Parts: sequence; C-alpha cells; structure tokens
Amino acid sequence: MSSAETASGPFQVTVQPSGRSFRVEEGEAILAAAIRQGIGMPYGCKDGACGSCKCRKLEGTVVHGEHQTKALSPEEEANGYILTCCGVPRTDLVLESKQVTDESAFPVRKMPSRVISLEKKSHDVMVVKLQLPANDALRYHAGQYIEFILRDGARRSYSMANAPHNGPHVELHIRHMPGGKFTEHVFTAMKEKEILRVEGPFGSFFLREDSDKPMILLASGTGFAPIKAVIEHMQFKGITRPATLYWGGRRPADLYLDDWVRTKLAEMPNLKYVPVVSDALPEDNWTGRTGFVHKAVLEDFPFLSAHQVYACGAPIVVDSARAEYVKVAKLPPEEFYADAFTSEADKHLG
Repeated sequence: MSSAETASGPFQVTVQPSGRSFRVEEGEAILAAAIRQGIGMPYGCKDGACGSCKCRKLEGTVVHGEHQTKALSPEEEANGYILTCCGVPRTDLVLESKQVTDESAFPVRKMPSRVISLEKKSHDVMVVKLQLPANDALRYHAGQYIEFILRDGARRSYSMANAPHNGPHVELHIRHMPGGKFTEHVFTAMKEKEILRVEGPFGSFFLREDSDKPMILLASGTGFAPIKAVIEHMQFKGITRPATLYWGGRRPADLYLDDWVRTKLAEMPNLKYVPVVSDALPEDNWTGRTGFVHKAVLEDFPFLSAHQVYACGAPIVVDSARAEYVKVAKLPPEEFYADAFTSEADKHLG
C-alpha cells in the first residue's frame, strides 16, 4: 500500500457530477458523514441490506463493514461499486452519484411526537397520525421517512404518507408484523396521546421535479405510503406529468386506501391507476389485474427508456422491478428511484 492508503482521516469525499464535497472522519461511514453535513446521497436501510446507497467509486480506497451480497455482490465490488452506508474511506475519494443534488437534504432532527389517532384500515394495516412540535415544523420531501427511537435504543423506520403541506402532523401506514417488538405494541397497546421519540427526515425517495418524463409509481402493500405523499405533493404543486400508479397486494383488502386513490383520479386527470392482486380468493370476486405487480408494468409499458420509475415496498418487488426494467424495458438505471422496506428480519439475513 502507498502512504496515501495508510493515512489516517479525516478524508475528503467528492461526488460527481454535482461536484459536492464533504469530510469523513476516521472510521466513519461515508453515508453517516453525508447525512451529518446535509449532503443528499441516496440510501434506504442504512444497514447494508437494501443496496439503495450503492454508487461507483472513481478514485480512492474504501473498506466495507458487514453487508449482504444482494446489496453489493463481490462482482460489483470488484468493478468499483461501494455501499456508502457501510463503506469507510481509507483515502480521499471521488464517487459518482447522479442523484446527489443541492436541494435534496433537510436537517435531520430528533423530536417528541404525540399520537393523534389510530385507524385500522385492514386486518394488518394501521394508519397512525402523529402530532409534531408546532413551533418547529419538520421539513421533509414527500416520500421520505422517519425513525422511531424505542426505549432500548432500537429503531423502526416508516415513510411519511402525507406531503409536507398537510402538516404539522405526519401520517404513517404500519403493517402488523406478528411478534414484532414495535408493531405488536401499535396493534395491541398504543393509545392516543402516547408520546414517542422520532428522528428524521431520512431517505432519498422523493419526486425529481427537474424532469418532465412520464412516471410509473410502483407500490406493494404499505409501500403505498410514500407514493401517497408524492401524489399529494404533485396535486399541491400543480404537477401535471403523466403518472400511472400500480399498487399490488395479495388480496383486494390489502389495497387499504383504494377509495382514496379513486377520489384522486377524479381530481387529477394525468393520474392513472392499475390495482393488481396476486392471491385473490373466489369470495373476493376480483375481476381486475392479477399476478405480480411489477410484471403488470411491463405488460403495459414494454419500453421504459423515456420514463422515471418510483418504486416502494417489499425488497423482492423493488429488486425484481429494478433488474427487469433496466434489462428488459431499457429504463436508464439512474431513473429508478426506490425505497425498499427492509424489516429487522431482512437486515439480518445473510
């Protein structure tokens, strides 16, 4: 190794093509340093599980902490790709990340929140509304998420399902995970006026308003939450780009805000909606589209070279969509924006 490669930090990281740069302390992960300094790099789980933060290293040396091979394969690492969430610089770096922009980062803050309401929308989905401090509003992009900080320091992430102009409360769509430390509490013991500690905003999933490309909005299950926020934001800002929402569930009841979407269709002529159900039973009397939701997009849009895709939901859906849209439908990889919901179980799979 050269002397440069054995030097101690701090190190300078420059991101192209934006030219933005920031300092990373010795032993600090690249993403943690970027968030701390308001640099809006793409990311999802922050835990080496989803691959949303993957970007190309143009210059320098990085060592990786623990991560899953589905997030970064040995072949990708050999070809110069890194995960910023668990990548630690050993030298100054130059990275390539087309998603980095000047306006993409709001300050991350910790704050108390109070439960305003709990409304069960299906057998396993609860809509929780939280009141945030009114005198110091949380600034965020529609599509970002917050984290609950539990008493033992554990964290749980949920996307905000309302656009910022609909504050100062935030709406969350929480799916019941049997045995889950947090969701068991939400579904069995949580009460109005309960105080919870939250931190945010996090995430790089939000509408890129510098484009006029038509959009595919792809959601599975409660992945609909950030998509709902994006739709509200589009309506509020008068954004009239064509957008087609594909929302998938196992059974019709999993499309727990279907009536909300249909109301928006009447108000937003440029919005279209394709609900897709994978495991309907005879008593559901389902007559709509069936199968995998990401496949329905390909059936309708075999070529996506002129589109943007915003995808949110289970990692299997998001990962399959990314791979197939880029390879089969020729979607430019940088036009696929995703927020994969990684549960605690997902994070600890090898």
